[in-house]
Amino acid sequence: MESFDELVVQYQPMIHKIIKSLHIYRNQDEFYQTGLIGLWEASLSYNEGKGKFSNYAYTYMKGKMLTQMNQNNQYQEKYVLPQREFWECIEDSESSLFLEKEAIQTYCDGLTEKESIWVTAFSIEHLTTKEIAEKEKVSVSAVKQWKSGALRKLKEKAAILN
Repeated sequence: MESFDELVVQYQPMIHKIIKSLHIYRNQDEFYQTGLIGLWEASLSYNEGKGKFSNYAYTYMKGKMLTQMNQNNQYQEKYVLPQREFWECIEDSESSLFLEKEAIQTYCDGLTEKESIWVTAFSIEHLTTKEIAEKEKVSVSAVKQWKSGALRKLKEKAAILN
């Protein structure tokens, strides 16, 4: 059999053809190296009684590259950060939350500070009366009074606007 350097020169076009046939556009150098490793391993394990070396080498190198692609895809799914669209979506949700807070703050005009705390905690943070009491370190009945006052004033505002 030929030396490995001679095999590389002879099978280099085949490696590039396999890369192209697998539609590999990223990390082509990495896959070229994988093809060379496949060629090397094929040359070591080739049995002349099993057919032509070119067919064996092609199958071996392609299989090696497919295995590498599979490993890369599994890594991408597990460890790579989401694309820019994901982060833009998160930014959008934060900005919409900011706008929601701004809108609710306009409804809080005319409410006491404590009533405004209840409105914000209830409508934006989705906290229960008990959770608001724990957060503000007051009794549940105090928060119920804030709620009662806020609802009464908000209903009066709504009646005036209608």
